[in-house]
Amino acid sequence: MSTATSLPLRDVHLPDAPGWWPLPPGWWVVLGVCALVLVSIGVWRAWRGHVRRRWMSRFDAAVDAADAPATQLAAISELLRRAARVRQPGAELLQGDAWLQFVESPPTVLSEQDRILLLDGAYRRDPDAAAVARLRRVARARFVQLMSGQRR
Repeated sequence: MSTATSLPLRDVHLPDAPGWWPLPPGWWVVLGVCALVLVSIGVWRAWRGHVRRRWMSRFDAAVDAADAPATQLAAISELLRRAARVRQPGAELLQGDAWLQFVESPPTVLSEQDRILLLDGAYRRDPDAAAVARLRRVARARFVQLMSGQRR
């Protein structure tokens, strides 16, 4: 027994703590998925912006093709009705206040003058060009909103 205690013993040494680099395979998968999600969001936002710009240019081209303010109002009304038909079939048949309520969804607010212009401005002899320009900005935003949200 005395020989067992006389053996040289060493202290117990724990292995070194594992390093954080290189990452374990699970972390590479998590990082890859995160990168894929971020790239997908970026591509989706870029595509959405492209679609919005395309609809803006189509709206502007159609309204610019009309030379007089009255014909511009008719073009604006026609474009809004087309967009309404795409977004909600049957909405293009709305008349009067029901049509204005559809156009005035929460983000869009029309002044009283804009409401009158939208309803009967195309039938007036000479509508105010400044009022038509103001209505054009509001109608363009609503048109793009309706067309960009379309489901295919």
